[in-house]
Amino acid sequence: MSAAGGFFGRLLQVDLTNRTSRVVEIPEADARKYFLGSGLAAKLLYYDFAGDLDPLGEEAPLLFIAGLFAGGNLPGTSKLSVCARSPQTGIWNEATVGGHWPAEFRKTGFDGMILTGRCSELTLLHVTKAGVRFESAAALEGVDAYAAGEALKGRFPERTRFAVIGPAGESGVLISAIVFDPPNTRLAARAGIGAVMGAKRVKAIAVEGELETRYPVAHPAELQALLKADVPEIRKNTVGLTDFGTSGGVEAVEKYGDLPIKNWQLGSWPEGAKKVCGQAMQPLMLDRHYSCYACPIRCGKIYKHEKLGLYGHGPEYETIGMLGANCLNDDPESIAESNEWCNRYGIDTISAGAVIAFGIEAFERGLITLKDTGGLDLRWDGRSVLALTHKIGLQEDVGRLLGLGVKKAAEQLGPGAAELAVHTKGLEYPAHDPRGHVGMALNYATASRGACHLEGLTYFLDRGIPAPDFGYTTPPNPHDSADKPPIVVTMQDYLSVFNPLGMCKFLFIGRVGPKKVAQWLHAVCGWDADMAEVMRTGQRLVNLKRMYNVRLGVSSKDDILPPRLANLGKPDGSAKGVLPDMARMLPEYYHLRGWTPDGIPTPAKLAALGL
Repeated sequence: MSAAGGFFGRLLQVDLTNRTSRVVEIPEADARKYFLGSGLAAKLLYYDFAGDLDPLGEEAPLLFIAGLFAGGNLPGTSKLSVCARSPQTGIWNEATVGGHWPAEFRKTGFDGMILTGRCSELTLLHVTKAGVRFESAAALEGVDAYAAGEALKGRFPERTRFAVIGPAGESGVLISAIVFDPPNTRLAARAGIGAVMGAKRVKAIAVEGELETRYPVAHPAELQALLKADVPEIRKNTVGLTDFGTSGGVEAVEKYGDLPIKNWQLGSWPEGAKKVCGQAMQPLMLDRHYSCYACPIRCGKIYKHEKLGLYGHGPEYETIGMLGANCLNDDPESIAESNEWCNRYGIDTISAGAVIAFGIEAFERGLITLKDTGGLDLRWDGRSVLALTHKIGLQEDVGRLLGLGVKKAAEQLGPGAAELAVHTKGLEYPAHDPRGHVGMALNYATASRGACHLEGLTYFLDRGIPAPDFGYTTPPNPHDSADKPPIVVTMQDYLSVFNPLGMCKFLFIGRVGPKKVAQWLHAVCGWDADMAEVMRTGQRLVNLKRMYNVRLGVSSKDDILPPRLANLGKPDGSAKGVLPDMARMLPEYYHLRGWTPDGIPTPAKLAALGL
């Protein structure tokens, strides 16, 4: 047990090959230097494991580490990071998940778990305070995530929570995900993390904690006073998310020129956005609102559609943007059905929407034929989106190609397909167009796992969400590249502590800045932290992940935009003709970071950060 508050100081290290486990201590110095979650995972992956391990190989580690605050009473802090080398991109990956599984995992008395080796058969891991037990999951082979979760519920106490992979993860689909708490469903989704779990022959992880097991809190009275003041403010500032979740922002995003449309070719889709936004879909399908553990925002929306047989977590903004607008699909029922099947198969909806749009355009251009699709005539519509979702999930004909992601699929189709593949470092772009918010272009180019919006989120500032701790009280011009490098550096440094602390990104909308985080750290952990320490930790983690990627060959040559977003201005809409000025932004970014012109952290910078 840790002497400090906020964590137990215990990692469960599991050897799947030999079916053994041991407890590894987390020194308090490491918890303060890296926090937990993806911060501690980055430290472990960089220093304790060889960098060139095959992501799907037996020796490769798969880490599940809760954020420092997860499982406690702080609002919006039920996040856990699943980290590994990505089989899709070959570089750093952290896939972060909320819901109730992370809190239940903490109630086992462990802060994290490291899986190495490979099971001899499809296996369920049952984690309790006593450790891990191995059970056969052979009967669940090929079973979708929702059905697997339902089948497991009757075998364990009611409080038990499940993380499962669907058929996509079992078959090694490179855009597969891990599904937590089905059918309420939170996903650790991006960059093929489900394929890593599948390669280890782990079908499910059941966590069963104890009600009385909680990490220690250094100053309980101080924490209660902060909760009394902070929770109402967070509620007030996130009411839109409470009402409609992320899907409520579709029309506003379209007006900003931020929505991807027809594989990133168009600039305006107002009528389509109106049909598929949360305000339009909820009256048709909303069953109830859903909250992650100890979160007052309640942004989750459970959808029910009896005719289609749907019940589960409804489409988020990213899903609507990618399976909807990016595929010119304005049918809300098709989006909801495709979303549910992505969840059942265990597929990342962002990458699914990207690769489906890629496939439809490749079909239009004759790069994919009717022979490839099994006779399916691909069009920009909901029918094609749903059909391709099934083909990817079941790995049928063209689904095997699309399940590789856009980069690898384009490589197989030949040179003519490269311009259709919208990715950076092999990871498909989420539903935020960097021509609508040029600061996001710099973030996408430099983010640790590839095209990840969550590492920068500079569009929050562009849309008027203030960050007074940084002096940002008025919105920047979203189309002006001149002022973006310092903004991106600041936002990346701050947001890089969210996953290690277990914090939801919506706390930024809730006006939780680094000064508030420092107060939370003092109340929970007893550390005399301040804003400078929080930001320095963030900067340390950005550089550590960069060095992990540098070891794998990443440099400035990889910090680029895809041709379609770098060179093709939108033909209409509010971001018409806007292109990010990467030649201006990237050198300044490297300078501000203390990196070489090749994008490599200097020895002096690493030494200054204690790396």
